[in-house]
Amino acid sequence: MAGYIEGRVTSRGQLRIYLGAAAGVGKTYAMLSEGHRRAERGADVVVGFTETHGRPQTAALIEGLEVVPRKKLSYRGSEWEEMDIDAVLARKPQIALVDELAHTNVPGSRNEKRWQDVVELLDAGIDVISAVNVQHLESVTDVVEQITGVAQRETVPDSVVRAADQVELVDMTAEALRRRMAHGNIYPPEKIDAALTNYFRAGNLTALRELALLWLADKVDEGLQKYRAEHNISSTWEARERVVVALTGGPEGDTLIRRAARIAARSTGGDLLAVHVTKSDGLTGANPANLARQRQLVESLGGTYHQVVGDEIADALLTFAKAENATQLVLGASRRGWLLALLTGPGIGARTIHNSGAIDVHIVTHAHAGTRRWGILPRYRGGITRRRQVAGFLLAVVLAPLLTLALSTNRSGINLTSDVLLFLVAVVAVALVGGFLPAVLIAIGGSLLLNYYFVAPIHQFTIAEANNWLALGVFIAVGLAVSWVVDTTARRSKQAARANAESELLVTTAGSILRGQGALDALLERTREAFGMQSACLLERQDSGGTTTRGPAAGWTLVACAGEAPAARPDAAEVDIPVTDTLSLALKGRPLPAGDRRVLGAFAAYAAVALEQQRLAAEAEAAKPIAAADRMRTALLTAVSHDLRTPLASAKAAVTSLRSPDMHWNAADTEELLATADESLDRLTRLVGNLLDMSRLQAGALSLFPRPSGLDEIVALALDDLGPAGRDISVEIPEMLPAVLADPAILERIVVNLAENALRYSPAGKAPLLAASSLGDRVELRVVDRGQGIADGDKERVFVPFQRLGDTDNTTGVGLGLALSRGLTEAMGGTLTAEDTPGGGLTMTVSLPAAPGG
Repeated sequence: MAGYIEGRVTSRGQLRIYLGAAAGVGKTYAMLSEGHRRAERGADVVVGFTETHGRPQTAALIEGLEVVPRKKLSYRGSEWEEMDIDAVLARKPQIALVDELAHTNVPGSRNEKRWQDVVELLDAGIDVISAVNVQHLESVTDVVEQITGVAQRETVPDSVVRAADQVELVDMTAEALRRRMAHGNIYPPEKIDAALTNYFRAGNLTALRELALLWLADKVDEGLQKYRAEHNISSTWEARERVVVALTGGPEGDTLIRRAARIAARSTGGDLLAVHVTKSDGLTGANPANLARQRQLVESLGGTYHQVVGDEIADALLTFAKAENATQLVLGASRRGWLLALLTGPGIGARTIHNSGAIDVHIVTHAHAGTRRWGILPRYRGGITRRRQVAGFLLAVVLAPLLTLALSTNRSGINLTSDVLLFLVAVVAVALVGGFLPAVLIAIGGSLLLNYYFVAPIHQFTIAEANNWLALGVFIAVGLAVSWVVDTTARRSKQAARANAESELLVTTAGSILRGQGALDALLERTREAFGMQSACLLERQDSGGTTTRGPAAGWTLVACAGEAPAARPDAAEVDIPVTDTLSLALKGRPLPAGDRRVLGAFAAYAAVALEQQRLAAEAEAAKPIAAADRMRTALLTAVSHDLRTPLASAKAAVTSLRSPDMHWNAADTEELLATADESLDRLTRLVGNLLDMSRLQAGALSLFPRPSGLDEIVALALDDLGPAGRDISVEIPEMLPAVLADPAILERIVVNLAENALRYSPAGKAPLLAASSLGDRVELRVVDRGQGIADGDKERVFVPFQRLGDTDNTTGVGLGLALSRGLTEAMGGTLTAEDTPGGGLTMTVSLPAAPGG
């Protein structure tokens, strides 16, 4: 869109965007720095809007640049400042710096979104430099919410950013960004801990950084393709390896895919693309079960699957490869035998190589190469129904004599040419009704009738003139050709209708499998209904010898069935489709044609996948109590070998000292020893009670009692258990924090263990911190110390059980009772992890499910 300034036409301005993965990477800083560089080169630069967020380094860059005053707006009793779009347009600079492209303007502004203000500036011929974070792009907001648990309310359409003339990534590693945060260079001090333990986690930042890199890579690739299209460049540019593998749906596909994947893996960043070419009429002999399996294999290897339409397979493959800027094309060796190849000429591989240009073509041999014979070529099958053929024969028998009678009574008015044309019309009419064979009958019969009644000499089967021979020959040839075309069209229409029905059936079946529970039962019921069978059953061979016998000697078990009168063995069914060596799909009701058996192969493959998923789900459910029991057993052993010894040893030492005949204690010493014994025995009693509960839980005799519990109350009780040392711990628990779903007594024990650990390793003057926050449907409690921290390789070792009485090496782990704490946390459906504290130290994070409605 062009704008008009001072009576002259101005071209649209250019847009440059700085893209970042998260706040604080330096987008605004880069934008302002670019503004200074442009101004130093003599450009007219103004700051339309910028937000420094209180960062002094960013604010210092505004100095020396002209700032357009902001527009003040009142909304709900408060005063807000927005970019004054009218003032910027009136100022008419060459370049405007506009920060926060995804910002939502205050109601009452001219435009709802700031990116709309930017578009208006561009239309007026003003160049704009802006900045945006990847999480604000509309296409990735759902992914960002899934990763971070934070919904993005302010978004910008991807098309706006993609339309920018320049997009530059402002990149920073997650560790460097977290250090910036810890040093106070991004947020004020009161927000640092919450930000570091929520949105600015190392994992979150790494994922956001990858999103930004991938989005920009697509933008760069899009620009490259656009440049190639604008300059009519059809040759391959090997910016990176792109390997295309052609699939026919045959059994050799798995070999080709793996070979292509190895080729792509030899170069960093290589792409794997699989393509299947379908005829434009929708008719294909490809096995849908093979294609479905091969598609899964391609995607499991990190590739993508594509399907294109083309009558000339070699041309379609090369067109696709060139459009994708492919560097290599992998084809399978032809399955045609030598005789068929000799008679039919060059195959797809030869034609592809001849026209490939700069694309390397790999012809990969396989076990099925050269195995096709004439015997498996498709046989001719008419598309005309038997009723129409009968009607065609009757019409041929009746129409030829009637036409002869009508023409013979009017010999003077119609010549031989007209007679031949009218008989030709009769042939076409019969072909349209009955197909090829009735049309052949009337063509031959009509030629004889024309010869006898209309070609001189009349009433004799002889032809005196060569021209009449030509006319009759053309008549027969045209009649046969028209008959063949009509019959072929009918056959193709029938095949297309069948192919369409098969596709719809497979799509609806796949949809029923993906929905809800009972996928296998739904699949078998769909199979039975689709093919009109009495029953459809999935059988599994259970013979003990491990052989692959499929006869009566093999023991078969009914896995699942739909319908009545199920087949107990494959040989007892009218239709038996082997799925694997041990699985078979058996249908009772009626025999099916070969075409239906091909489609049933896809259903059989679906059934095998559904059965596998069903069994994996059952195994996962069965493994849950075993895993929980194992965690409880580990926690129990940890406590017995560690926590029980400490109070027991203290009580034993105190009692032994009191009973020693060699020592005489005064009243104060006696009271102190008795208090030590009493305190140790109290701790031992509480611990034994908890361990007994855990042992009962492990045996299935006692269950945890998770219930909605306030984290502030549990933390308060835990700090009381710590005694005077608990008063040294800082606590930050928001008032509106949701309740957690946990057993309060168990969670209190966990908090005590983690707090004791933090107190032990926090240096003097740096008290530990207990902070809580909510993230999605989880509530997290963080126990933060400012000690020396531990190496990354030891973050899991700290949860290995160890002793603290001096009889083993205490230096291999950090913290006490961590194994017990992790076991108890996981038993309640939570997690306990260790991570570095920014600035030094260790943070233990307990994540628990939030209570429903909390």
